[in-house]
Amino acid sequence: MDKKYKVKVNDAFEYEFSEAQIDTLDIQEVSSTEFHVLKENHSFKTEIIATNFLKKSYTVKINSNIYEIDISNQLDLLIEEMGLSLGSAQILNDIKAPMPGLILDVLVEVGDTVKEGDYLLVLEAMKMENTLTALGDGVVKSVSVTKGEKVEKNQMLIEME
Repeated sequence: MDKKYKVKVNDAFEYEFSEAQIDTLDIQEVSSTEFHVLKENHSFKTEIIATNFLKKSYTVKINSNIYEIDISNQLDLLIEEMGLSLGSAQILNDIKAPMPGLILDVLVEVGDTVKEGDYLLVLEAMKMENTLTALGDGVVKSVSVTKGEKVEKNQMLIEME
């Protein structure tokens, strides 16, 4: 199955790409943040100016024009299609299941100190593995699930303090 991505540019334009379409681009790395891209006989000089990996947002300069780009992957698109939201299913201190699924791995224990973006657990839902991350810095207060356990939407998984 070909992976799909939705790209929002400057909060105004939306594009959808498949992994196969992205693979057709002729990209040459100039430096760690600069690339030369050939697409349909057009040349583009690109530079990544800023990144927020956790939010999947980037500031990119293409041929002297600056663009704000937000990328949604297959999981993001599935959650949107189902009318769910990772953000609304999680409160800073409570990590809840964004959808029904199976816990494949619990990566933290009570008392662990975590930073924003650290991996907490792996949830399998609809044949996709989803790694849930810490929304902020904190200490794990309780872990309510174990590896192999089935969970329901909005079920408490991990409590932070």
